Amino acid sequence: MTIIKRRSVLAGLGALTAATPFRARAAGITRELIEGARKEGSVTWYIAQVDTQTAEAMGRVFSAQFPGVSVSVIRTTGQVAYERLLQDLKNNAPQCDVFSSTDTSQYPALKKRGALADYVPAGAATLMPAFQAVADPGFMYPSSATAHLLIYNSLQVKPADAPKTWTDLLDPRWKGRVATGHPAFSGCTGIWVLALKKVYGWEYFEKLAKNNPRIGRSGNDPVTLINAGECLVGPAPGNTAFQQVDKGNPIMPVYPTDGSTLCLGPTSVMASAPHPNAARLFMEWLMSDDFGKLSVANHGDPVHPGLTLTSGQKPLDQVPVLSLTVAEIAKGVPEIIEQWRDTFGG
Repeated sequence: MTIIKRRSVLAGLGALTAATPFRARAAGITRELIEGARKEGSVTWYIAQVDTQTAEAMGRVFSAQFPGVSVSVIRTTGQVAYERLLQDLKNNAPQCDVFSSTDTSQYPALKKRGALADYVPAGAATLMPAFQAVADPGFMYPSSATAHLLIYNSLQVKPADAPKTWTDLLDPRWKGRVATGHPAFSGCTGIWVLALKKVYGWEYFEKLAKNNPRIGRSGNDPVTLINAGECLVGPAPGNTAFQQVDKGNPIMPVYPTDGSTLCLGPTSVMASAPHPNAARLFMEWLMSDDFGKLSVANHGDPVHPGLTLTSGQKPLDQVPVLSLTVAEIAKGVPEIIEQWRDTFGG
């Protein structure tokens, strides 16, 4: 097993940026593909799975390994990225080469309209079984994942008083101090809301509304609010939360005993990709061991075997997970977005 020792995320990315240029890392990465990508010169990546700073650092790693191919990072929340992509398609003005969202239900709809290229990266064969099960062979593969868990401000909340379950957020003592994302903008938040509705019913969110939560857009917004002490508790992506631990910020992650949700990072090459060779090269890289190491350095949960988590993170097979099927997400997310607006407004 390869153990990635934890440092600050940017230090880890910086070290990997210094990696030597291309070696024969993946069977799908051929000299012909590299030369084709270099002629195109760039790849445009619509990405919702990590923050802007990390995505841009990842792009620099790719360019260091494949000189002559720059990465244009367009980072937004999962739902906003999808709306932007749909607008591109509607206007017949393709911009996106590789689409990495946080909502698996978007991909069957894109496939149905012929928007996804049929391409199989070499790394598809080494996905762990749980991630192979949610892939759409040829069209979509999970390139990253992170558990969605609880966090609290460790300066203002004692460990004994910290929430241990999702239902603990309903305690009146947290009134005005809970932070969440918004399911209409954040794919990870949408999956969290849908999973809790499945377990507890919509009554859970009607009770949560009585605590007057502070609602942002991104699933990462609670990290910002809780880090600043404006709120004290809430849900957040594990990768972002553990980055804050690395930085010495007052964020403490907690795996809820009633189950984390899993925010998958599905990725596809677009059929209308303006840079088709660069898009396929980038997809190969996203499914490679090199990117797997970057993802783990970013505190993501690995989708390929051979990487071990440290720094308090738990392997997914040791974490209760509130599972949803792609069909449940496709049907349920639009419904809970409307319910959310009815309950919370906005």
